[in-house]
Amino acid sequence: MDGAAFDEGERFARMAGSGARVLLIGRRALVALGLPLLTADYDLWLHTDDIERLNVALAALGLSPSCTPQAARVQGRYVLENDEHIDVLVARAMHTVDGERVGFEELWQRRRGLRFDDQTTIAVPAIADLILTKRCGGRERDLADLRMLELLQQEGE
Repeated sequence: MDGAAFDEGERFARMAGSGARVLLIGRRALVALGLPLLTADYDLWLHTDDIERLNVALAALGLSPSCTPQAARVQGRYVLENDEHIDVLVARAMHTVDGERVGFEELWQRRRGLRFDDQTTIAVPAIADLILTKRCGGRERDLADLRMLELLQQEGE
């Protein structure tokens, strides 16, 4: 697949139609919520049982996994790539820099559905949960993203 032929809508439609429990996380989720950010990164958090479903769905777009599903489960992450690059987290849980557990199942239960178009909904964590996922990184840009998310959360209260 040539980078110029990239179709975000088709990617999201295939993800949604795959039956995989997959959350859009990272800066792309913040962009989907309407925050004024630019990013080329795609970060997903995928239920460990759904690796094969997502891989099959995105293979039609020429995206190939960097390792086998079994290896991804052991490593807790993998990459789907061609000219594009998608980081996929497959851990059941991660921890914030303060040691707070952030579990996939809990985030999935509280997820929000954002309409991409008339036929496609993107699953993203609730704002409070996005804040928790950003606290897992501890990078400088995560701190800036946290400030924006906290303001967005306050506006919604």
